[in-house]
Amino acid sequence: MIKELLLPDYIFESSWEVCNKVGGIYTVLSTRANTLQAHFHDKLIFVGPDVWQGKENPLFLESKTLFSDWREKALKEGLNIRIGRWNIPGNPIVMLVDFQPFFSHKNEIYTEMWNAFQVDSLHAYGDYDEASMFSYAAGRLVESFYRYYLSDNDQVVYQAHEWMTALGALYIQQAVPEIATIFTTHATSIGRSIAGNEKPLYDYLFAYNGDQMAQELNMESKHSIEKQAAHYVDCFTTVSEITNRECKQLLEKEADVVLMNGFEDDFVPKGAAFTGKRKRARTAMLRVANCLLGTNLADDTLIIGTSGRYEFKNKGIDVFIESLYQLNKDEKLNKTVLAFINVPAWAGEAREDLVERLQSRKKYNTPLPNSFISHLLFEPEFDKITHAFKRLGMTNNPDDKVKVIFVPCYLNGKDGVFNKEYYDLLLGQDLSVYPSYYEPWGYTPLESIAFGVPTITTDLAGFGLWVNGLDTCNCINDGVEVLHRTDSNYMEVADSIKNTITVFASKTAEETAEISGKATAIAEKALWKHFITYYYEAYHIALCNAAKRK
Repeated sequence: MIKELLLPDYIFESSWEVCNKVGGIYTVLSTRANTLQAHFHDKLIFVGPDVWQGKENPLFLESKTLFSDWREKALKEGLNIRIGRWNIPGNPIVMLVDFQPFFSHKNEIYTEMWNAFQVDSLHAYGDYDEASMFSYAAGRLVESFYRYYLSDNDQVVYQAHEWMTALGALYIQQAVPEIATIFTTHATSIGRSIAGNEKPLYDYLFAYNGDQMAQELNMESKHSIEKQAAHYVDCFTTVSEITNRECKQLLEKEADVVLMNGFEDDFVPKGAAFTGKRKRARTAMLRVANCLLGTNLADDTLIIGTSGRYEFKNKGIDVFIESLYQLNKDEKLNKTVLAFINVPAWAGEAREDLVERLQSRKKYNTPLPNSFISHLLFEPEFDKITHAFKRLGMTNNPDDKVKVIFVPCYLNGKDGVFNKEYYDLLLGQDLSVYPSYYEPWGYTPLESIAFGVPTITTDLAGFGLWVNGLDTCNCINDGVEVLHRTDSNYMEVADSIKNTITVFASKTAEETAEISGKATAIAEKALWKHFITYYYEAYHIALCNAAKRK
């Protein structure tokens, strides 16, 4: 199939998250790079914002020799560029561009975009200007590189990720029509806003008008650049079928190709290394819990967890907490459950009283005050997670079968409590729960099963919807349970999570080992070597459509 497709000689990819780890798109780009680099070698070039000027960035390895002749010419054109390699598997070439100088031309750039593509920047605020200036600078960079090194004999693709880089794709569409353009939305800005503003997204999606909702939610400019890019580029893509439904309704444009998010499993330890890390992770989690709670939890305690960005409803944190509350009252539960909510919040240092206990190596039989949290919150009175605990009366009493601990910090190995990175704790869990309400793809459940940790997710996550299409029972016995979720079945989802955890807790060691193996098998099907073909299809469509414009 691939041999029949028209493939590019050069690929440029632009994203705010190139060498800048801030969200899920970083995972998409950084894990896929090795697969593309192996095929296209150094004809794959990532373009990102130079937001690390004057600071050490371990992700960027600068080179003074790469494209040095062109860089001097680009500087004369007003493009200040640093070139190097991304410190990830494959070590692809990266160009970081300083976009600050273009702010003085902002009005002219926006006028040009309005005249050519009807992009409405009149209502711009917040991060719109910063993203647009970077996007424009990235477009200018690729134009300059093309004029210096390439010609219309070269097949060139420019892929822009999210609304933050859409303006650059439109600039290239106009300034260098020889370059084929791809725009990828990982989540529609207006769909995310509808969900984030507590409006029912799914039951009424058919009735929403994107332009009208953008005006109501003060999202006109972001929605406009996203919608116009979707309509004007040579190939419009998104990351899941569920997000494609949003695109069709809210952007009035269905994706030409769905580019599902794969990953690489090279970060998953194997054999004895895995066994050792899992044992150390469980020891660390049980030790933290015992010091906080004043307990002596057994080694066979069922450890479960959730994680991700602090989006209380969208990530399903609310329904997870509700399920724990119900689980604590379930008479069928035959095992102690220790649940972690690993969600970074506005938090400060690790609790001194907890750190003191951890360092003492003693055992304790009295809990610390507020035994449900590991780090100090700056404004606890506004925190939704701890408020949910209090509302439901969840206090980690000694007779509670379910204990819950909120870890409101980044697990980067330097948190002061666990001092382990996220993945080095994830593999210590027995089960993970990600009952998302709004989740265009969902890397967290995919990462979980890659480590052999069975997971519960929903069909409102792109990943969950993909699993539904596989030849599995879509239940925990196959490693991934996909719950049906709507705008209105919150309590049903909570009850289903509770029931699944209760059933899982009764499994024997042999049964859980078999389930873990099935989870890993599903993860293998999502490796980039399987999903990369969708990108080749997108390249083909973009190049064919660009050829029609020549």
